[in-house]
Amino acid sequence: MSNENEGTAAPTPPAAPSVPPAPASETQEATPAPAAGEPVTQQLPPSPAPGTEPTQQIPPAQAPPAYGQAPAPAAHGAEGWPPPPPTVPAYGAGGHGGGAWGAPLTTDGHPAPKPKGKGGLVAGVLVAALLAGGIGGGVGYWAAQRSDDGTGSTTISAANTPKDLKREAGSIAGLAAGALPSVVTIEASAGDGEGGTGTGFVYDQQGHILTNNHVVASAANGGKLFATFSDGKRYDAEVVGRAQGYDVAVLKLKTPPAGLKPLPLGDSEKVAVGDSTIAIGAPFGLSNTVTTGIVSAKNRPVASGDGSGSKNSYMSALQTDASINPGNSGGPLLDGRGAVIGINSAIQSAGNGGFGGGQAGSIGLGFAIPINQAKNVAESLIKTGKPVYPVISVSVDLQAKSEGAKISEQGAAANELVDPNGPAGKAGLKPGDIITEFGGKPVDSGPTLISMIWTYKPGDTVKLTYLRGGKPTTVDITLGSRVGDK
Repeated sequence: MSNENEGTAAPTPPAAPSVPPAPASETQEATPAPAAGEPVTQQLPPSPAPGTEPTQQIPPAQAPPAYGQAPAPAAHGAEGWPPPPPTVPAYGAGGHGGGAWGAPLTTDGHPAPKPKGKGGLVAGVLVAALLAGGIGGGVGYWAAQRSDDGTGSTTISAANTPKDLKREAGSIAGLAAGALPSVVTIEASAGDGEGGTGTGFVYDQQGHILTNNHVVASAANGGKLFATFSDGKRYDAEVVGRAQGYDVAVLKLKTPPAGLKPLPLGDSEKVAVGDSTIAIGAPFGLSNTVTTGIVSAKNRPVASGDGSGSKNSYMSALQTDASINPGNSGGPLLDGRGAVIGINSAIQSAGNGGFGGGQAGSIGLGFAIPINQAKNVAESLIKTGKPVYPVISVSVDLQAKSEGAKISEQGAAANELVDPNGPAGKAGLKPGDIITEFGGKPVDSGPTLISMIWTYKPGDTVKLTYLRGGKPTTVDITLGSRVGDK
């Protein structure tokens, strides 16, 4: 992916995204992937600066093993089952104060020598079981006596249980029931057999399905796509258009069924932190899975990728703690009314679930593309088949340690680092300037700036503040445009 807003080919820290070099007429970000063989550590890293957290797109999920097929064994301590056996508690194996709990005393009043192995724990469990049995037997005898003399009964009747359990339409169960028929599980397969499972949802009655680009990328050129609804009906689908930079794609059912019900779209600008969220998808191939949470944060700058380091996407994301996993990609994030406020796209992972560490799992840090942005992209893809990106036509130095987005000073000619005929050049910006605010919001890095720019449309006029020699200057800038991914 390339963009006129993007950076130089200088190496960047591991958290920064990487992109291929731009042609001479454009500038772009470029962040090389980690060196081959570089290990992914298991230690928890310190919290990175906002906007630089390493995230990854939720990869397509592999289908679970068929019934009867045994999963690969996992050793104790590895990810898998069974876990290592628990340590023996002090009361079961002896500790401070004498022998094992429940062990008999010798004739001189001292505890007998501890038996070797697990005898102490077994004895303790046995005594406890016998005690419980004795108490239970006594209570049972007493209850039987009470029942026999006709003065009481142990039977309790729940006579007020309703025959039909009805749930409110606004409950989570009610909202899920209303949304599930409009959510599909997407199966993508390439000609070489690669592929996976993702999610999408009905966008309109013409059969368009909205999802993530990385869900369908493997099947975009000669592969096969299928969409399966919650009732089990499966349909062939084809790609209408893809926007790699936004990580948005639109599919179309080849023979759409009658009566399609598009999901209602909300307003992601009006979402508040703490609002309820509902995520629907197919985590690890488990279709029609519903999870809940809240909106944890808004306008979270996220640069996500598939782990290869060559193709990255940028978003000013909605953060949620609703559990999302590989296979949730492209699925809807609903609000408490059942309206779509985002498209689940990326997760922050810990341990070996990061880049190069295999499929990741949810740790409560999920990111969704705001639906307002996704809707604009979808309309463009449906009309023309190509995405349109707003640009300011500068090259951002992603390696810079400045508090802001620094315009590159090297790596190309000055007129390529800042296009004099582009939006930034016309507003007076030069190489070396540090952009600190965009649209009234603080900018702390290059990826943050790109994420912010892409929330607007070409032709929008936005206020931009930059530093030159430590002196701030604010200007109005009218965004340009670029058609297609590079």
